Amino acid sequence: MTQETNSLLTGLIEGYDFESECLELGAALIDGKPEPSAQVRLHLKMLNRHGLIAGATGTGKTVTLQTMAEQLSVAGVPVFLADIKGDLTGLAQSASSSEKLTARLAELGHEFTPRTNPVEFLALGEGEGVPVRASVDAFGPILLARVLELNETQEECLQLIFHYADSHQLPLDDLSDLKAVISFLLSEEGAEALKELGGVSSSTASVILRGITIMQTQGLDQFFGQPEFDTADFLQIRDGAGVINILELPSVSAQPMLFSTFLMWLLADLFEDLPEAGDLDKPKLVFFLDEAHLLFKDATKAFTDAIINTVRLIRSKGVGLFFITQSPTDLPDEVLGQLGNRVQHAMRVFTAKDQSALKQIIKTFPQGQLDLNEALTQAGVGEAVVTVLNEKGAPTPAAWTKMTSPGSNIGPASEQVMTQVRGTSTLAGQYAAAVDRDSAREMLEAKAAQSAPAPAPVPESAPQPRRQSAPQRRSSKEENPMMDMAMDAAKVIGRELIRGFFGNRKRRR
Repeated sequence: MTQETNSLLTGLIEGYDFESECLELGAALIDGKPEPSAQVRLHLKMLNRHGLIAGATGTGKTVTLQTMAEQLSVAGVPVFLADIKGDLTGLAQSASSSEKLTARLAELGHEFTPRTNPVEFLALGEGEGVPVRASVDAFGPILLARVLELNETQEECLQLIFHYADSHQLPLDDLSDLKAVISFLLSEEGAEALKELGGVSSSTASVILRGITIMQTQGLDQFFGQPEFDTADFLQIRDGAGVINILELPSVSAQPMLFSTFLMWLLADLFEDLPEAGDLDKPKLVFFLDEAHLLFKDATKAFTDAIINTVRLIRSKGVGLFFITQSPTDLPDEVLGQLGNRVQHAMRVFTAKDQSALKQIIKTFPQGQLDLNEALTQAGVGEAVVTVLNEKGAPTPAAWTKMTSPGSNIGPASEQVMTQVRGTSTLAGQYAAAVDRDSAREMLEAKAAQSAPAPAPVPESAPQPRRQSAPQRRSSKEENPMMDMAMDAAKVIGRELIRGFFGNRKRRR
C-alpha cells in the first residue's frame, strides 16, 4: 500500500468515525477493493440537514433508498417514500440468504440479518393501499395551478378565487366544489362578486374551469375529497420501530405533474402541522422525494420559491428530506446548497452536456485525494461516491463506497405478504371510505334554490317534501354597514393567516 493510499485510508477512517447512532452505508473502496476498517456512515443527527441520492438508471439508487429506509425504521425513525416502480414493497418481506449475498457483505465487514419491516401501503388514486386524499381547499391554489399547468397570471386569478371561497365560508372539498364557485362567479348572479375580486377576467376563469373539467374527465378528481389524509399519521412507531409509509405511484409516467405536486403537498402539510423541534438526536421523520426533477420542470417562480423555503425551514421541525434524481443538476442551486448528505451513484457521460454536468457535480464534493472524475464515471452497480456531514456539521471526505444491502427483499413482496399488510393496516378504517359532505357545491345549489321563484301551492292532501336548507342569517349590512366591513376584513385576514407557502391550508386542531 502506497503512502498516498495509506493517507487516503486514514482520512476516511477518521472522517467517518462517529460516536453516536448512524446508518451504515457500506465500506470505502481502496485500490478497487472494499476496506472493512473504513466504514462509511451517515449520522442520524444530521439527517435533518437533508440529502441527495443521485445516479443514472440501473446504478443502485433504489437499493440505497431501501437500505436507508430499513435502518431508519430499526432506529425508531418513521419513513415516507414513493414507490414509482413497484419494487419497494419488498421492505415488508424478509430476504433470503444466499452465498453470493453473504460473501458480498463479508467483504464489507457486515453480516446478513433478515428483516421484516413495519409497513403501511398507501395509494394515490387507483391502488389497493390506504387512500390518500386532500381537499381542494387544503391543497391550495399554488399547487393546484401547478397541476392545471396554469401560467403566472392564471395562477394569481386562481388564488383570488380561493380567496373568495375562503372569505365566504365555502368549503372546497373536491373539484366539483371549485367548479361550482367558478361557475357562480361567471353567472349573472355572481357577476358583481367577480368584479369585486379584481384582476379576474371571465375569460381566465373560463380557462381554469375548462382545465378542471379536463381533470375530471381523466379521472383525476379521485385524489381530492374527504376524509382528508392527516400527514401526522406518517409518524407511527410500532414496537420501537418506525413505520415505513410506502405510497404506490404505479402510473406516475401518465401524470407526472400531478403525482410530484401531490408529494409536495404532503411535505408542505407536514411543515405547517409539526411544531418546532430544534436539534434532535434523530429526526421525527425522513421523507424521500423520488423523481425530484419533476418538481421543478416548467415550475412558476412562486412554486419554486415555495419549495426552497420549505426545504430551508422544515429541518427545524425535525424532518429530514432526501431528493432522488438522476442528476444533481436537475435541482436548483438554492435547493442543492441545502443538501448536506450526498450519495452519488455512477454517472453516464455520453454527450458534451453530460461532460459539463459532471464538471459541475465534481465541484460540489469536498476536494481531496479521491479522483472524483474516475469514481463518478467508473463506479459499478451498487457503488457510490458518498460525502455526509459529521457530528460538527462539516463535510466528510468523499468516499468511493461499496454500498451495503438490506435485510428485506429486494424487489416486490409476494402477494400474500402484501394482502396481510393491507389487512392489518391501522389506517384503513379511518380513510378507506370516501365521504361526501355538504360543501361549496351543495351550499351554492341551496342558495340558488332559495332565490328561485316560489313553486305553485301544493294541495294539502299531497305529501310535503322535506328539505334541509342552510340556516339564514340577516345581513349585517342592513344593521351596521361599518361593522359588516370590519367583520369581513377580520374573516379574510384570519383565513389567509392559516395558509402556508403553497397557499395550502394549515390544519386547525
